[in-house]
Amino acid sequence: MKEKIHIFQPKLSWLAIPFALIFIAYFIVPLTLTLIVSFWDYTEYSIIPDFIFGNYVYIFQGCFSFEDGLCLTFKTYISTFFFCFFTWLITLILGFSVAYFLAFYVNSLPLQITLFLICTIPFWTSNVIRMVSWIPLLGRNGLVNETLISFGLIQEPIEWLLYSSFSVVLALVHLYTLFMIVPIFNSMLRIDKEVIEAAYDSGANQFQIITNVIIPLCKPGIIIGSIFVITVVMGDFLTIGIMGGQQLASIGKIINTEHLSKNINSKPDIILMHGDLDQVVTIDAFLEAIDFFGKNNYKIESKIFKNCEHRIPTEGS
Repeated sequence: MKEKIHIFQPKLSWLAIPFALIFIAYFIVPLTLTLIVSFWDYTEYSIIPDFIFGNYVYIFQGCFSFEDGLCLTFKTYISTFFFCFFTWLITLILGFSVAYFLAFYVNSLPLQITLFLICTIPFWTSNVIRMVSWIPLLGRNGLVNETLISFGLIQEPIEWLLYSSFSVVLALVHLYTLFMIVPIFNSMLRIDKEVIEAAYDSGANQFQIITNVIIPLCKPGIIIGSIFVITVVMGDFLTIGIMGGQQLASIGKIINTEHLSKNINSKPDIILMHGDLDQVVTIDAFLEAIDFFGKNNYKIESKIFKNCEHRIPTEGS
C-alpha cells in the first residue's frame, strides 16, 4: 500500500496573527501604559513614577454619595454617551440609506463615483469652517428662524436651534455620516446580486430582503462604520465646544481643558483610558462579528429561502 503523504496545511486562524500583533503593539500596549501611568504622581511640569490612588480619588470625588445628585464625572460620561448614541443612530440610518441607494439603484459606475464624490464635498473645508457655517443658519436671527417667522409658523425665534444638544448632534451627524457611508457601501458592493434575485424569486418582499439578506451581509460594514463614528465622537471637543457654546461637557472637552491648563498629570489619561476601554469592547464585538459572518455567510441564502418557503407556490396550488 502506498503511504499517504501528509502535507502541512496552516490553519485559517493563523492569518489573524499579523493583525493581532499590530493590535497588541498599537492598542493593547499603549492602553496598558496609560493604565500604569494613571497611578503615578505628578507635578505641574512632570509625572513621577509612583503608585497612588489620588488621581482616581480626584476623578470620582463625591460620585458615590448621590446626596447632591450625579457628580461632574458621571454627568460628563452621560453627556458623552448621549452624543455618541444619537450621532451613531442617525448616521447609521442616513449612511445605510445613502449606501443602499448608491449600490442598488444607481447602475452606472461613473454616476456612482460622481454621487459618492458629492458626499465628500463637506470634507473639502476644515471642521472649524463647517461648524461656524451653522451659526448664520441656526442662530436667533439666523436664516431658519427668519424663514419660520416670515411664514408665520412661529412667533418668536427658537432658542434651542443653536448652542444646545440639538445643534451638537446635528453638527456631528453632518461631520461623520461619511464615515458610516463608506464601509456600508463597500459591504453592499460585495453582495452577490444573484442572492437578491433568488430571494425575489422565492417570494420575498423588499422589506424581507433588506432585513434578512442585505443587513446581515452588511453587518461587518455597519460595525466598522460604528467604530469610526463612536471613536471620533468620544474624543471630539471642537464641535461640542463651538456648537454647544462652551456650555456642554464631554470627555474629549475635559481632556482638552486639562491639557490647555498645562497640568502635566495623569487625570486626563484616566478619562481617556475609560473611553478607550469602551472602544476595546466595540472592537472586540467587531472581531467576533467578522468571525461569525465569515462562518455563516453561506447560510444566509438558505435562511431566506426558509423564511419565504410559505410564499412559494406549489404544484397543487
